[in-house]
Amino acid sequence: MISPRIPIAKEGYPFFGSAILITLILAIFGYKFLTVVALVVTFFILYFFRDPERFIPRQSNSFISPADGKVIVIEKVFDDRFFHEYVHKISIFMNIFNVHVNRIPHNGVVEKIIYTPGQFYSADSSQGGLRNENCATIITGETGRKIAVVQIAGLIARRIVCWLEPEDNVRQGDRFGLIRFGSRVDLYIPGSVQLSVKKGELVRAGETILGQFVV
Repeated sequence: MISPRIPIAKEGYPFFGSAILITLILAIFGYKFLTVVALVVTFFILYFFRDPERFIPRQSNSFISPADGKVIVIEKVFDDRFFHEYVHKISIFMNIFNVHVNRIPHNGVVEKIIYTPGQFYSADSSQGGLRNENCATIITGETGRKIAVVQIAGLIARRIVCWLEPEDNVRQGDRFGLIRFGSRVDLYIPGSVQLSVKKGELVRAGETILGQFVV
């Protein structure tokens, strides 16, 4: 059996290194209270950028969660932004205590990436979903059906990171980016998918199955 390990996302290295350096300087100069504060901040940064291994279901007909967090929206809507058809929209809110590394929900090929500048409303608000800065990744699945994964910045989150490029082949569960510090991911999947998640549920990136095609 392979034991899971808990690495750190590479985007966290500069923050973690700076925090350690500041903590050491404060300790050397004898600022005990500030050293404790800096140490707490250092551990928080380490915790925030954690990137644990996940046990991916690897079911080609399923869609797994792209993010850790709470499902705040599930609705069937006519999407006039990406596909111009009825789709399931699932919104997952990540607070600052969730793992923030995002994962691919379904096997396929990256068709395009659309970055849209915007505002910084609270990510769990309706305004946040409509007007906030976001980065949408359009993936064409193995069956030819398309999905969209939209990383959305929040009130505190001001940095969206996407490691993908057009024409990348992606597998279910692959890491593809993250958002700093507290944010939201919206997933648009075909309306024919049978959902297996409900509003209010807590989900885990790369592990929780959100729905699947009915065979």
